[in-house]
Amino acid sequence: MARYRYEALNAEGIAFNGVLRADSERGAARALEQRGLTVVELRAGDGGARAHGRRRRLTHNDLILALQGLATLLNSGISIAEAVAAQANSAHHPRIVEAFAGMSKGLQRGQAFSDSLKASGLTFPEYVLQLAKAGEMTGELGRALTDAGAQLEYEHTLRTEMRNALIYPSVLVFAGAGAVALMFLFVVPKFASLLERAQDLPFLAWAVLGLGTWTVDNGLWVAVLMAALAFAGYWWLREPQARAALVDRLARLPLLGDWLIESDTARWAKVLSALLGNRVPLLQALELARAGMQLPHRRARMGEVARAVRGGGSLADALEDHDALTATGYNLVRVGERSGKLASMLESLARLYEQSGRNRMKRVLILIEPLAILIIGGLIGLIILGVILAITSANDLAI
Repeated sequence: MARYRYEALNAEGIAFNGVLRADSERGAARALEQRGLTVVELRAGDGGARAHGRRRRLTHNDLILALQGLATLLNSGISIAEAVAAQANSAHHPRIVEAFAGMSKGLQRGQAFSDSLKASGLTFPEYVLQLAKAGEMTGELGRALTDAGAQLEYEHTLRTEMRNALIYPSVLVFAGAGAVALMFLFVVPKFASLLERAQDLPFLAWAVLGLGTWTVDNGLWVAVLMAALAFAGYWWLREPQARAALVDRLARLPLLGDWLIESDTARWAKVLSALLGNRVPLLQALELARAGMQLPHRRARMGEVARAVRGGGSLADALEDHDALTATGYNLVRVGERSGKLASMLESLARLYEQSGRNRMKRVLILIEPLAILIIGGLIGLIILGVILAITSANDLAI
């Protein structure tokens, strides 16, 4: 059956639009008439929606919704082939529809779901593929994909919280920098004539007036230099290694570093819990959870932990030997290993680190805002003080 996009009016003259399935255009028109709708426009396909989808970038939310939708269908008792085919005919982003259509063809050829998911071109983390493979082996693919979707949503929420938390301090800093620039460009040059008596001006007054005059005289070059630095910084931060190096340096700062480390550790514990809960072997789960960490030095430390476990040590001892968690974390992991409930203990550990990370984030923001205000206010105060000193010095000389 083909898909037809329609625009129609009901008996009250209210406009409707949507997509329906029919064997032919005449059948689609007849179906609309049976609903009591007057057809205004009817065209094959859903080109308008798909064209809009092609212009829209594929987001993390699109991937999460697609995976959660597939998990919901599987948990409802629908076969994997039917569930994937249903996703291929859904109103998702065109790239997702195309990927699920390819997966459906792969399943029809006898390909495993995890292999078809890997070949789909969708940018899922490696642990999602491993969870899918574990779900196939245990016959609980729906549960495995539910856990994968929950983990993806958790990571997306964590990134969004961090990004949103930094919006206000960023606006504050940029506004302050703009205020300082405006003073240098429009206020300070008004008093440039006082530089004719530079030998009689206090140093601060001379420095403020001189810098303001130089900025105005070389405004074009300053603007070009600032634009070049911004462009270079943007391209540098597009590289994953550059972003990781920057975050790694920030993680070594007091307070801010503790926040980043606890958030990264919560992500590690959450992934490891999901993998172990779906019967992925411990060593493989450790490698996958380590690969998802954002801080390079923490990733290296968890690599040493994995090597110690591979050598026959317990996970709790390996974590404690490499100073990877807190005392509470070691106890939870040790209890989980002894009781056979390591996955649930790691889930509890992730919640503890997540809550602690949120509390530290609030403290960081409480510190950043007044610090930015003090620095910006201090710069503006210095500029005003320099101008006042220049004016008073000129008046003294005139007297």
